Amino acid sequence: MDTLSFKTVSANNATVTRKWLIVDAEGQTLGRLSTRVAAILRGKNKPYFTPHVDCGDYVIIINAEKVKLTGSKMLDKVIQHYTGHPGGRKVTNPRTLLRNNPEKLLERSIKGMLPKNKLGSAMYKKLFVYAGSEHPHVAQKPETLTF
Repeated sequence: MDTLSFKTVSANNATVTRKWLIVDAEGQTLGRLSTRVAAILRGKNKPYFTPHVDCGDYVIIINAEKVKLTGSKMLDKVIQHYTGHPGGRKVTNPRTLLRNNPEKLLERSIKGMLPKNKLGSAMYKKLFVYAGSEHPHVAQKPETLTF
C-alpha cells in the first residue's frame, strides 16, 4: 500500500455542512450536558474536524430551568464575576442564577469549554438557550438530539 497517496483533508467554510440540533435539558446533569454540547459546537463529532476551523453545528437548548446539579452543588458551588471596579467581585450560587436567569447557567458552563479566542466566540454564537420549551427557530427545522 502506497502511504504517500493519502491526503489530509482540511475543512474550510465552503466544505462545512451545518445542521440545526435541538436538545432538551430537562432532567439532564449540567456538566455532562455542557461537555456534549460544547463538542458539537466545536465540530468534534464530525469526521472532517479541523481544530482551526469552525465546523460545528447550531444547537438550541430548551427547558434550561429544569437542568440539575448533583450533590449539594446547587447551594455550595460559587459562581463569580468581576465588574472591573475596585471591590467589584460579585458572587452567587447556581440556585440563585437558575431562579433569576436560567439560561445564564448553561451559557456560562458551555462557554468555559470553548476556545478562548475569536474562533471560540464564533462557535459560541451558534448556541441558543431558552428557559421554556418554546423557541423561535422552527423555520430552521432542527433535528432532535438525545443523549
